[in-house]
Amino acid sequence: MMPAQIVIEEEEEQQPLLHSTTTGGTEEEVVTSSLSNEPDALKRKLIGSNQRLLSIDVFRGLTVAKASSKSLVIKKVVLRTVKLFLLGLFLQGGYFHGRNNLAYGVAVAKIRWLGVLQRISTGYLLASITEIWLVRNVMVDSPTAFVQKYYIQWLGNTMLVEMIVATLLLSLYMCLFYGLYVPNWEFQSPSLTLSTNGPHTQIVHCGVRGSLEPPCNAVGYIDGYFLGEQHLYRHPVYRRTKDCSVNSPDFGPLPPHSPEWCLAPFDPEGILSSLMAVLTCIVGLHFGHILLHHKCQMHRVVLWSMSSFALLFSGFVLQLLGIPFSKPLYTLSYMCITAGASGLFLTIIFYIVDVKHFRKPVVLLHWMGMNALIIYALAACDIFPAAVQGFYWRSPENNLVDGLESLLQSVLHSSKWGTLVFVLLEILFWCLVGGFLHMKGIYIKL
Repeated sequence: MMPAQIVIEEEEEQQPLLHSTTTGGTEEEVVTSSLSNEPDALKRKLIGSNQRLLSIDVFRGLTVAKASSKSLVIKKVVLRTVKLFLLGLFLQGGYFHGRNNLAYGVAVAKIRWLGVLQRISTGYLLASITEIWLVRNVMVDSPTAFVQKYYIQWLGNTMLVEMIVATLLLSLYMCLFYGLYVPNWEFQSPSLTLSTNGPHTQIVHCGVRGSLEPPCNAVGYIDGYFLGEQHLYRHPVYRRTKDCSVNSPDFGPLPPHSPEWCLAPFDPEGILSSLMAVLTCIVGLHFGHILLHHKCQMHRVVLWSMSSFALLFSGFVLQLLGIPFSKPLYTLSYMCITAGASGLFLTIIFYIVDVKHFRKPVVLLHWMGMNALIIYALAACDIFPAAVQGFYWRSPENNLVDGLESLLQSVLHSSKWGTLVFVLLEILFWCLVGGFLHMKGIYIKL
């Protein structure tokens, strides 16, 4: 990461989704945080209802700038996409081995190409291009104009709209997911017994279409075919199932007569599942349109709530129709449920923080949200815990991280409650780190 002292917010950080245009064709920019040098009275007059919403910092959503020059914005979007992808590759490609493994470095032949930040970068790129190039430049000054801009287009002759893009992505996903034939395949399984020297080839028997089971789904088959077995995630969630772990629902040794696919790699942020993740970004874009074009706070609450409940209802209906909730496969029902729940949660936060102005209870999360990327890199990717574990007394187990967790478990006489308190203390620590960066005026972003 670049030194915090030289990293400042880019001037476009607080810009809205779109620049509105006047009837004469001249652009009228919404005043943003660049007014920080203006006198207070003038600043309050100019900002008006377009002030920064604290609930967005708490929720930390992704927004897309659109500006006067489409080519300039495209360049910025592509640059930010590349930076996010490379950061994800550095953090999640296998270079940092994380807690309980102080080694570092990875063979290029085994690097993991995809991950969480790589998926975010892909969704951000496609959603941005959709917003920049495919939405007509219509002045939105009424609910009718909002419908004309974002809904009537979907039923018109043009296909250059978000709904068409979402429909195409969804159709491609569903056709491949249920129609692609998955043949038998093989992988190199690590040796778990003294009688076997080195890895050996395991054959997984499939020969099916439309399977949602771990070994024979189209998601894993496409990733293995295009990315290669060596570049996939090595610790997938299905290794914690009863079929693959004696300590289920945690990781553990293989049970007797476990299926051959238990040690196979599988990437939960793979190619096909990322198509559905892009739809989540497009849903977020819809929420951003409501935020931008409806200045009445309660109008936002009502429209967000309607959209969220519609998504939740659709997700449960799809589950009843046979499309189960599955995060690793990122099924349509899972996308609807998570997008709807996220939208509803955002609506609640918005109502509490920006409508009722109850801001003190969420100030810690506000601090964390303002520097979400650096905290994610240091905490969620285990960079900071692994660095702290590097300082130990006599043996690697006697370090601050594991020592504190063990102490809490001993005091509370429970491994689960001790671990829960430890996690809460971790969250509090990173909230305070975010608060420190906020007080110093440091905002680290790509």
